[in-house]
Amino acid sequence: MKILDRVYRTLNPEENPALLTAFARSEQQLPTLWLLGKTGAGKSSMIRALTGLDRVEVGSGFRPCTLTSAQYAYPTDTPVLAFMDTRGLAEADYDAAADIATCEHASHALIVVMKAEDPEQSQVLKALRQIKRSGRIREALLVHSGIYQVPDEAQRQRCIRHNQQQVEDIWGPMESITVDFNGPDGQAVNLQALKDKLGQRLPIITELFQDQGHSDAEEHNFQQLKGQVMWYAGAAGACDALPAVGLVAVPSVQLKMLHSLANQYGLDYSRRLLTEFAAAMGTGFGVQYASRLGLRQLAKLVPVWGQTVGSAGAAVASYCFTYALGRAACMYFYRLKRGEPITSQELRGHFKQALEHILPVARDEKSH
Repeated sequence: MKILDRVYRTLNPEENPALLTAFARSEQQLPTLWLLGKTGAGKSSMIRALTGLDRVEVGSGFRPCTLTSAQYAYPTDTPVLAFMDTRGLAEADYDAAADIATCEHASHALIVVMKAEDPEQSQVLKALRQIKRSGRIREALLVHSGIYQVPDEAQRQRCIRHNQQQVEDIWGPMESITVDFNGPDGQAVNLQALKDKLGQRLPIITELFQDQGHSDAEEHNFQQLKGQVMWYAGAAGACDALPAVGLVAVPSVQLKMLHSLANQYGLDYSRRLLTEFAAAMGTGFGVQYASRLGLRQLAKLVPVWGQTVGSAGAAVASYCFTYALGRAACMYFYRLKRGEPITSQELRGHFKQALEHILPVARDEKSH
């Protein structure tokens, strides 16, 4: 309790400089889906279908990230994922080197988007050849879009096979999926299958966009806040990969998260609320947390091992711990607001379950 109390007294959640470092570093390392395709192939339509945002929100959300590409961070205010759209394919001297470099520093997958009715894909194929030669981008998926714009089934299959063959002549075997974001009834066709395939390449996609059902009102409520919790988790993990930085930045990020979540549940964030939450988590939780954080920081100072295995492990640990802490806090704040009791055993059970649940996402995000 004394540890959390001391940290609280020194922390101004709105102005702590460690927070700026954490969020800036996290945004530089967002897991990224690189959408490679001609203008009109359906890249923006894919983003809208996945996120549920409208045309204006997506269209105005892109920001330049290289001379030839733009990035869309999602969610806009608390980004945990990025879509990179190549806009310079029509230029005769397009060079994919900058885009390759941008993607190789984060978890990523290359998504090649080709409209089924369009056999002229020379611009995309030229870029794909350069990406293949680089050897840096390995996860790839071919999306055949607008399939129902080819009304005849036999012709549609011929178009799909043609574009598939063009891609595989350069890349080798590449898994593919057929979709239409404006199908015969105006609804997206094969959207769930697309989410499944994207999630296999980037687990955060499954975490963000799969509708896994909600057992009760509390869980439904958490789903509305999950993106925000993942944002804080990403920031904590990004900073804990750096020697000495995490010792200050990680607790700052976590306390800022608790501050924000308390406000979301209509509670006044105070030292008393923080202390009561720590007490509800059980005796020794604060001491255990502090000791683990300290050990991770010491490990990162060990030459060579500390800057590789130690740093990667620390990043994953802080990502998972922060997410699990946020999940437990949401449960606690929900019950507190409704005047419902919760035991330490129940709260720690939610913490442990969340820790195990988010581990695949954390490992994937921090492995690149």
